[in-house]
Amino acid sequence: MALDLEEQEQLAELKSWWKTHGNLVVAVIVGAAVAFAGWRYWKIYQANQAAHAAALYETVGKATIAGDGKALRDAAGALVENYPRTLYASMGALVAARYYYDHNDPKNAKAQLQWVIERSSSDDLRDLARLRLAAVLLDEKAYDEALKQLEASHGAAYDSQYAALKGDILVAQGKPAEAKAAYKLALDKAGPQDAPLRETLRMRLDALGG
Repeated sequence: MALDLEEQEQLAELKSWWKTHGNLVVAVIVGAAVAFAGWRYWKIYQANQAAHAAALYETVGKATIAGDGKALRDAAGALVENYPRTLYASMGALVAARYYYDHNDPKNAKAQLQWVIERSSSDDLRDLARLRLAAVLLDEKAYDEALKQLEASHGAAYDSQYAALKGDILVAQGKPAEAKAAYKLALDKAGPQDAPLRETLRMRLDALGG
């Protein structure tokens, strides 16, 4: 069927537009396809990373229960080396730190906690690592270093625990008045869920004369 004049003009305009913009259209389509493929690959990659990290974290937990220091060291090391951006790496480092501390190896315990502080993507886990590092430093009588850890910015959920540990350090330094102030702040910041901590804080205050 022959095209009428109007249809011929429309076809001519389409051919002209395609000649001008065709390469751009093709490039956009190809770019979108590549981007979509890349996004799918990234999601699959992330899922695989998380699965491998989870398996290593499980190994860390089992090694801790079994008291297998070598297995724990190998699994925790692989976590922080190969999957440092995952939460499993930070959690594994915290578990390893507790294991080392309980087995009289404060040097490695501190190294694990420092890794979490410097590398973890979780503010909450970094706050917890600082708290635990300050406790290790208190045991080592490194009071100024311990207090420095507690002076770092942290989430409000940790206010009571940070203040309580600060009080313990000040007691060890022979500063009862400052320790009482820290304990009272900790008591004030403690929430309903912190009943055991509140009880120990009252006992500490009583020991200092209220």
